[in-house]
Amino acid sequence: ETSLTVPGIRYVIDTGLARVKRYSHRNKVEQLRVEPISQSAAKQRAGRCGRVAAGICIRLYGEEDFAKRPPYTDPEILRSSLAGVILRMKSLALGEIDAFPFLEAPPPRMIADGYQQLIELSALDEQSRALTPIGHDLAKLPLDPKIGRLLLAARRYGCLKEVLIVASALSVQDPRERPPEQQAAAEQAHAKWKDDKSEFLSFLKLWQATDEVWRHETNAKQRAFCRREFLSWLRLREWRDVHGQLLTLCHEHGWQENSDPAGFEAIHKALLSGLLGHIGVKSEEEKHYLGARGIRFFIHPGSSLAKKAGRWIVAGELVETSKLYARTVARIEPPWLEEVGAHLIRRHVYEPHWEKDSGQVAAFERVTLHGLLLHGRRRVHYGPLDPVLARQI
Repeated sequence: ETSLTVPGIRYVIDTGLARVKRYSHRNKVEQLRVEPISQSAAKQRAGRCGRVAAGICIRLYGEEDFAKRPPYTDPEILRSSLAGVILRMKSLALGEIDAFPFLEAPPPRMIADGYQQLIELSALDEQSRALTPIGHDLAKLPLDPKIGRLLLAARRYGCLKEVLIVASALSVQDPRERPPEQQAAAEQAHAKWKDDKSEFLSFLKLWQATDEVWRHETNAKQRAFCRREFLSWLRLREWRDVHGQLLTLCHEHGWQENSDPAGFEAIHKALLSGLLGHIGVKSEEEKHYLGARGIRFFIHPGSSLAKKAGRWIVAGELVETSKLYARTVARIEPPWLEEVGAHLIRRHVYEPHWEKDSGQVAAFERVTLHGLLLHGRRRVHYGPLDPVLARQI
């Protein structure tokens, strides 16, 4: 299915299937599932042959099957996250998305999910649903709201240089190649860029290694380097192009890159600002991780941290194929979540009691984020929370 006509194509074999990207509003994850294609997509495939002479399309499914399929593929607005659409409409003062006359209006649950995502990114006020200062800044960036949020947080934590590299890497396909027949050799070539605690930092190491080659070598030598190191030259070039565009965007807004290298904590706090929905904690009994809002996921088997990721992790993306997998993962610390996700934290204080040794009323606190337990029984000073009851106790 392409707009490109290749001369000389006489035959097309149509399997009747395609891998379609859909967004699950329930789990807040992207799904890449193999689905039967629509009638219009089948006709488009058949149209790839016979452009310059008569051609034949062989369909590997029956005519009855074809007749039962929907006439058209679902439009993208019905199978994508609406956070970016809502953000753009708010910034352009186009009114509420519920009232906008779409040709095919998205369902209310998808709209509610879009609002929820923007509240999670601190782009909308939860009560009034108006744009916050962060929301106004996000709307100026022609990016996915999550990626834009990383850049805004990177300015605050003084790690814009590093996060620009990571954000552009998350916006393109992984440039590392693993041919099935040379998998061991590819793994060995990529091992020198691995990081023990974070796959995001692997992107930084890979960038530094390729940067020297890109700056000083010819195209032919760059391609030879990529073949030797099992990298895709085209994807690397796309990564650098996206990075250049993001850098130009930052300069247009007057944002300066940090001159000193940023630390592990600063980089990952900035990343968490846009990826709070992709956190997970290791299940005590099973091999899976418990994610936000009750979802369960596994670290992708190809990940370098598949067996040593640690108790708390954040993922660059959650994609559902045969299972729900986390890709590009890093270890994180619970205190970082309390700082970055302060607007989403839920606290429950219980059992206020007098403590003779400290001479004050104390209680225990239960802290959760997206339903995940950060602290089950943390001691807190009860006086500022309820002075009247504390005085009585």
